[in-house]
Amino acid sequence: MQIRISYLATVLLSLVLLFLGHQIAVQGLEFFFSNNQEHVRARVIAITGRLQPEDVLFHLEDEDDFFDDFHIDDFLLSLVGETIVFSAEITSGNRRGEQVRAEQNLNDFMLFTPEEVKEGQTVLLINSGMGWYFNGFIRTDRIIILGLLFIAAVLFFGRKKGFNTILSLTYTCLAVFTVFIPSILSGKNIYLMAALVCVFTTVMTLVLVMGYNKKSLAAAIGCISGILAAGLITLIMDRVLFLTGVVDEHSRHLANLPLANPIDLKAIIFAGIVIGAMGAIMDVAMSISSSLWEIKEEAKAIKFKALFRSGLNIGRDIMGSMANTLILAYIGSSLSIILILAVYSNSLMELLNREMIIVEILQALSGSFGILLAMPLTAFFAAIFFTRIKKE
Repeated sequence: MQIRISYLATVLLSLVLLFLGHQIAVQGLEFFFSNNQEHVRARVIAITGRLQPEDVLFHLEDEDDFFDDFHIDDFLLSLVGETIVFSAEITSGNRRGEQVRAEQNLNDFMLFTPEEVKEGQTVLLINSGMGWYFNGFIRTDRIIILGLLFIAAVLFFGRKKGFNTILSLTYTCLAVFTVFIPSILSGKNIYLMAALVCVFTTVMTLVLVMGYNKKSLAAAIGCISGILAAGLITLIMDRVLFLTGVVDEHSRHLANLPLANPIDLKAIIFAGIVIGAMGAIMDVAMSISSSLWEIKEEAKAIKFKALFRSGLNIGRDIMGSMANTLILAYIGSSLSIILILAVYSNSLMELLNREMIIVEILQALSGSFGILLAMPLTAFFAAIFFTRIKKE
């Protein structure tokens, strides 16, 4: 009964903290974008026509004197491309049930021409004020189905633990998207908010998945220590490497946002490193703590030294795969940009000296240092706690 009350208290307390964090995060947040364009879901009813490029251009010549000075050639025709005209029924928003005429343009100006719309497909339409235009196929339905299959698989294999895993994942996403992201845009201290999100996510996840016990306490100490190590190394290397925070065009867009408090780009790098490393560090700490708990359960008389040594051995086995996990994850997420930089760089030294590549390497190394520190600390505190625990 006491365990059930503690579990419910954790769930409710997490919700309260998320709600309060969201209220604080959105203070001073301004929605500075005004978008008059309307987006709706729609189902394609029928293809009603096809407009060839010359038809479109000749129509524009008749309607607009601007085109009088241009000679219509094959290159211009390829840029305009063919236009698919179709009728569609809007299936979302205030216009639900309304039938509209829409167009999909297929031209050679795009790198990859999208697939032609077909009857019965669900598409996203945009109203630019001059009519309805195709803006992509609806992909969210299929990704939601994949997500539901994932949830079903976790619940099937994990049962109660699986439910707690899904719940903790939900809270983690809420912490990032309803607290952390708004806090950045509203001008809050990014370093502080990143640290708070990491502590909340770590404690909440370990308590929900492992419960209130010394196993989760040892894992929490090891995980938070590893995250602190990764953050400290990042702060030190920030000064040593003379980072500016401008790693790509997205950073420049962030710097140019019309916010009352400009975003600290170097703080964004710090937050990305500690939040990105948190999952791997938590995985290591939880694995070591759980393993040592099981060893203690099977060998009641085991001493501190032997249990600590077992934790170090387990950590060494985990170390190689987890370090690879971090490095490969960062490389995989930036593979396209790395390939572009490799093609247009004059030398390997120039490539490796680019700030974007340096930041990727810093992310991998800082996270790996966090894992290295988390392993012995988790093993040490787990050995202390478990060898002092009495049979319950």
